[in-house]
Amino acid sequence: MNTIIKTFGIYFLFAPALTLEAQSGVDSVLHRVERNSTTLQALRQQTEAMKLANRTGIYLANPEVEVARMWGRPSAAGNRVDVNVMQTFDFPTAYAWRRKIAEGDNRIAALEYESRRREVLSQAGVLCVELVYRNRLGEELNRRLQHAQRIAASVQERFVQGDAGAQERNRSQLNLLNARKAVESNGIERTELLSELQRMNGGQAVVFDDTDYPACPLPQDFEQWYERVQANHPALQRLSRETETSRHRERLNRAMGLPRFSAGYTSETVVDVSMRGVAVGMSIPLWENKNTVKQAKAQTLAWQSMETDARLQSYNALKTQYNKALSLQNMLADYARALQSAGNAEGLWKSLELGQISLTDYLLELSIYYEATGNMLQAERDYRLAALELKQWEMTAGN
Repeated sequence: MNTIIKTFGIYFLFAPALTLEAQSGVDSVLHRVERNSTTLQALRQQTEAMKLANRTGIYLANPEVEVARMWGRPSAAGNRVDVNVMQTFDFPTAYAWRRKIAEGDNRIAALEYESRRREVLSQAGVLCVELVYRNRLGEELNRRLQHAQRIAASVQERFVQGDAGAQERNRSQLNLLNARKAVESNGIERTELLSELQRMNGGQAVVFDDTDYPACPLPQDFEQWYERVQANHPALQRLSRETETSRHRERLNRAMGLPRFSAGYTSETVVDVSMRGVAVGMSIPLWENKNTVKQAKAQTLAWQSMETDARLQSYNALKTQYNKALSLQNMLADYARALQSAGNAEGLWKSLELGQISLTDYLLELSIYYEATGNMLQAERDYRLAALELKQWEMTAGN
């Protein structure tokens, strides 16, 4: 293992984890997805419609106008005309609570949209991380292909000269075929990722050749970080708003249990006699709103329980994700140290050319290095994905 190639490892060990240009590339993709996504466009329209719906039904009931004309019999009795204009009023505090409920429901609708927006952008961010991994892996696989071509050409030349057997030549050709197919397979996966990103971008093609991951540093102290970001998460904010709005519904239902009033103008005209005045009425809610206050209280308790459970679940889930990211970060550092201490590539190649090691031993040591490099690339990708999931909690609305 000491003779494993070192040159290839240097690229991965010292490649920058993040550059401003690469970060801007990822940010640019996310901004375009947010602007062009047909899913988000539909959600925005739906949210606006919900906000308008929440503002309906919070005002006074429609006034009632009644006109009656009655013909007398015998005709000497004359005709009679009645006119009534009435307006019904709930107890005054009901209108205040309806407005508060409408405002709360509008905030809930906005938070629901924000939650879905983050979900879409998070999916796009995952695709970007996967594409960075495929781009980095593509560079590595292209180097392996070039190396396999050099090996195959050298062995072929030795075979023509009689210094290498058919078995060695076949082995080098098989190694070259594997390298080519690995490049092709990675290209297929990369094309599929770009197609999915294009779908999320409203059907508009996306060019993404970045080989640097977006910045997602892990927080130094999880507890402090969680205390800071939990108040910014739309799912938890939504549950908090649901609880608050449910309390407002309790008060509204109490107000609806109070008498309802009606007032208006009334007139009656018979032959030469005309009478005009005001009419006042009151509706006593004895049975219509029975149990509505109890139901609202029960719903408030349910929302409180759901909010408590959601905070507990989110804490545990994020704690697990944070620990996973730390483990992957340590794994990545272990691979980096191992590859940094690997042997020299040119020395191994010269040993092969001088016949000091066989092609079988050479390919064996090379395959060990390739496996370690591939594992490091996967660990880096998994670490970035885990860190990105934590990063989503730090997003602010509209960013």
